[in-house]
Amino acid sequence: VLIDVKLLTLGKVLKTHWYYLYQVEDNTDIIMEGALIARDRVGVQDFVLLDSHTSEAAFLNNLRKRYQENLIYTYIGTLLVSVNPYKELDIYTVTQMQLYRGVNFFELPPHLYAIADNAYRVMCSEYNNHFILISGESGAGKTEASKKILQYYAVTCPTTEQLQVVRDRLLLSNPVLEAFGNAKTLRNDNSSRFGKYMDIQFDFKGAPVGGHILSYLIEKSRVVHQNHGERNFHIFYQLLEGGEKDLLCWLGLERNPQKYAYLVQGRCAKVFSINDKNDWKIVRKAFSIIDFTEKDLENWVFVYSLLPVLRAVFVSLQLLGVHLSILQEALTHRKIEARSEEVLSPLNVDLAFYARDAVAKAIYGRTFTWLVNKINGSLANKDSTRKTVIGLLDIYGFEVLDTNSFEQFCINYCNEKLQQLLIEMTLKAEQEEYEMEGIEWEPIPYFNNKIICDLVEQKHKGIISILDEECLRPGEATDLSFLEKLEEKVGDHAHFVTRKLADQKTRKSIDWVDFRLLHYAGEVTYCAVGDFSLMVFQVLCNSKNGIVRDCFLLSELDSRRRPETVATQFKNSLMSLIEILMSKEPSYIRCIKPNENKEPGKFDDCLIRHQVKYLGLMEHLRVRRAGFAYRRKYEHFLRRYKSLCPATWPHWHGPAAEGVERLIKHIGYKPEEYKLGRTKIFIRFPKTLFATEDAFEIRKHLLGMIPLEACWRGVLARKEAKKRTWAVQIIRKFIQGFINRKKPLCPENVEFVRLVQYKYLMKLRDHIPRNVLDKSWLQPPSILEEISEMLQKMCIRNLVRKYCRGVTPERKVQLQQKAVTSAIFRGKKEGYQQSINLPFADTRLSEEVLILAPYSQYATPVVKYDRNGFKARERLLVLTQSSAYVVEMAKIKQKIDYATLKGISTSNLGDGIVVMHVPEDNKQKGDVILQCEHIFEMVTKLCMLANKQNLVKVVKGR
Repeated sequence: VLIDVKLLTLGKVLKTHWYYLYQVEDNTDIIMEGALIARDRVGVQDFVLLDSHTSEAAFLNNLRKRYQENLIYTYIGTLLVSVNPYKELDIYTVTQMQLYRGVNFFELPPHLYAIADNAYRVMCSEYNNHFILISGESGAGKTEASKKILQYYAVTCPTTEQLQVVRDRLLLSNPVLEAFGNAKTLRNDNSSRFGKYMDIQFDFKGAPVGGHILSYLIEKSRVVHQNHGERNFHIFYQLLEGGEKDLLCWLGLERNPQKYAYLVQGRCAKVFSINDKNDWKIVRKAFSIIDFTEKDLENWVFVYSLLPVLRAVFVSLQLLGVHLSILQEALTHRKIEARSEEVLSPLNVDLAFYARDAVAKAIYGRTFTWLVNKINGSLANKDSTRKTVIGLLDIYGFEVLDTNSFEQFCINYCNEKLQQLLIEMTLKAEQEEYEMEGIEWEPIPYFNNKIICDLVEQKHKGIISILDEECLRPGEATDLSFLEKLEEKVGDHAHFVTRKLADQKTRKSIDWVDFRLLHYAGEVTYCAVGDFSLMVFQVLCNSKNGIVRDCFLLSELDSRRRPETVATQFKNSLMSLIEILMSKEPSYIRCIKPNENKEPGKFDDCLIRHQVKYLGLMEHLRVRRAGFAYRRKYEHFLRRYKSLCPATWPHWHGPAAEGVERLIKHIGYKPEEYKLGRTKIFIRFPKTLFATEDAFEIRKHLLGMIPLEACWRGVLARKEAKKRTWAVQIIRKFIQGFINRKKPLCPENVEFVRLVQYKYLMKLRDHIPRNVLDKSWLQPPSILEEISEMLQKMCIRNLVRKYCRGVTPERKVQLQQKAVTSAIFRGKKEGYQQSINLPFADTRLSEEVLILAPYSQYATPVVKYDRNGFKARERLLVLTQSSAYVVEMAKIKQKIDYATLKGISTSNLGDGIVVMHVPEDNKQKGDVILQCEHIFEMVTKLCMLANKQNLVKVVKGR
């Protein structure tokens, strides 16, 4: 027992009862501490409160408990872990939004809205900028999370009719970006194939007034190639499925996507869960709202309609759909003709295909950037007054595929930088809070992944610099020369391995064209072939299409600066993003995919353990728990737990810090379990908080019951008296019934007899015989003997009837034969008991032999002994309807008419000897001595066919 509270007087409790209910009872079920009561069933809602915070098994177990109760959100401090439920949950309504609006972060269960609201409230109160980082695997729910946050701000933030336009543009920018930047993959039907950072701008009143979007690493390779089971970007299928007939005719397109090679490589142009026709309508509506002119739309649709049918690259600066056979013929003559324009092509077939794909990817990448800029133009706020922003970063999570190419290298490099940022900002926030509260900072050990970031991005020495050097140096650069350069420059790095540098054990898992990086989340092997080479392609600067002309500027051709590789461009944009994030206050959402099959309720431990590792959740939890597991302002802590100490209950009239100090001394906290800061109490161990919460729960119910005790006691007493009166009447009635039980039914014994009958019948129900051989029967009371006998006969008849109905004709014949066998041999001959379970056969001969005896009823091999000398001879015994034959190789040796058969003899021993007694005359040779392996079967068949069961004798001895 942690506390020893003196009993309060009834008058004092009555006086304070309503105050207590208001101050404590109403908050119990909504704040974080109140949820600890059910921790064994639904886990803890903050991983920081796990006792075994270093145990991955404990982490997964807590996550599983919550997921099984449809609690998909859990905190790690202020970081939110979200598990995709793969079903609709009623937790995103307007009512839920209003519930979380303006509420303290820990006062409600974990939710996206709590993260969004906390960032918004702090931004409004402190006038500083925030960002919310959303990361996770494809299919984990990142895109949905960002949409839910946008919807929350759209509903809860103050707005006017003028600001409504901005709000609509913010919301409708999502379907446009999804159409052009999302695609169906094996893991997700609406997978974001680019990274997105969106700034939402707010004025001094907290109303959204504008926005700005940055995109990262659009997956351009998807335009020209899709894996089996995947699609190209949604926009192509939306255009073909939903585009108006006149529009498609003007573009020269057909609705059937099978006509276009770029759209059907994944063999799943139609997806059940995607309504392309309806999505096209939404995109068209969004275009009209985000300031797309009709000319912009015409140019835009024209460019994107060309990509699916792109078959050749024209140096004449126009793209046309040319059939493959025409292309091959044109390339053979090194000449391409299109729309009355003629150009020479220096390319062979392979290079032409490569150039075609390169141009398609270039057009898609640059026009996607143009689209983002166009959306930014519509979201821009022209007002020069100071604004605060909340950024939403929806970025791909750490990726480890079967084959990891340049795209995975960039994605994982991005995640290394974001993990470094997360740990640094978490440590910084922890250290600042300690210093602000006057608590000594204790250095926290953690894995600093700066060494890996430097390996990738360091100037002149990093992998990206080496890639730039290889791509742009004079002479022929190959994938292998790039790998050799890596081994030369960074081969001694602890986090870099190739097959050449690896030890004997590791070498088996690395190919000659691969290199391996030891990331913070684990090892990843990258393939250096293909994707790491520099992609150079001719820009289309003089196109007549306005959008293409804007995307490919003439100034790029005139520039004498060395062109940047894709890797360097990505590194620079990532550095710029990190600078943006460093200037803002962070919030984090980590999304987890519970299974690969998108099944609700299925929790795949192996898959989730993999994501927990790659998202760095255990590392973040270890950093967060390295100091104190729980911290709370004095006022909140005292208001909740003051009933545990007589000195603080029901009112504390001094400073909250002194009240908390008195309270924890009375409870019995040890010095190493807590620290007192300037405004907060810090508790080191979760078990200390759990014990306090359990004691509070007991005290809460005790205090809540005292004012009602007298009233409740009276209710219970009256209820008990009524029950006792009823019991006395029942007992008296049944005693009378027992005394008169043998009399005919009368008012004095009727209820007793009925009860006895009911009890016996209920008991008999569980003891009824299950088959005709079961002779057991439940012993009845004396007053039910006659009824019991009648029920037993009915039961046996029913069992016999049921058994007989289940007997087949074949089974019936078997039983008849077995009955004859039993009458002849039972208790007389050895081996009979063993033969009972062996079914009788119609014959013991093969079908070929039976052809010789077509009229036989039964046939079996026997050994015949001569009467003189008893010489053994192998024969066949064939039984027909009227006679028995002893046969040798289809030759009848002896015929025995059943009419002349005088008897059949066997011994009582375990032999197979049988003697058929016949008279010795001109027609018969006398007795036949046979030995048969199936003696019981043979004798039974013989005597039934001869109808002489009574002539069988079992002789004792000789």
